[in-house]
Amino acid sequence: MSLFAPQPCRLTLAGGVRLAYHQSSGASPGVIFLGGFTSDMSGVKATALERWCQARNQAYLRFDYSGHGASDGQFADGTIGCWAQEAIEVLDRLTQGPQILVGSSMGAWLMLLAALARPERIAALLGLACAADFTHYLLWDRLDEHQRERLRRERVLRLPSPYGEPYTITWDLIEEAKQHRLLDRPKLPITCPMRLIHGMRDADVPWRISAQVAERLSGSDVRVLLLKDGEHTLSREQDLALLTRALGELLEGR
Repeated sequence: MSLFAPQPCRLTLAGGVRLAYHQSSGASPGVIFLGGFTSDMSGVKATALERWCQARNQAYLRFDYSGHGASDGQFADGTIGCWAQEAIEVLDRLTQGPQILVGSSMGAWLMLLAALARPERIAALLGLACAADFTHYLLWDRLDEHQRERLRRERVLRLPSPYGEPYTITWDLIEEAKQHRLLDRPKLPITCPMRLIHGMRDADVPWRISAQVAERLSGSDVRVLLLKDGEHTLSREQDLALLTRALGELLEGR
């Protein structure tokens, strides 16, 4: 057995940027994991889901957006629209048949955008600490006027992060995201089954965001699962157990 993790495969986009990904073959529907803002595909949830899917011979794919993890590109060049389009390209070019998208934090926003763009490909959605529209209420609204003016002038701002390296926030990220906001819409024409798991002790994304998303979905098979002691990362053993249980129910069509 090799002591080294396998090298990721590469998907080359039209502009030459290469996205890194790991893919396991298996039964349909496949499962695609969409990570969070500044996260990568080597995280606890992404790899735990991979092991779970492999154990039950379920097709699975995890990948890094441009500027994240092992993929090409600079993080500061990324926008919500760019990363959503990359998720759609992964869906279109690397998978066949119905897929279940599992989105974590920002990834849950991107999975909703992908589902709106490709409804015929989506069997179900599973959101974890859904951060739809987070560039507005987590980034812009939390800046003071001095920071906002500096961002307008310099077009980039670095903010401390509780998860490691400082966040790099660009003016383009904030402005471009406005056209992808979902909570301003009265209805989201998504009818597939959906589960939204959120921790009530999430210090980053209020759990009410998941409830607001659920309210706007056109489908009726929607459940919001709240963990009273759950935090944003949802990476504890009990969190992962709930995640895989919810995914199992979606795969079995319950």
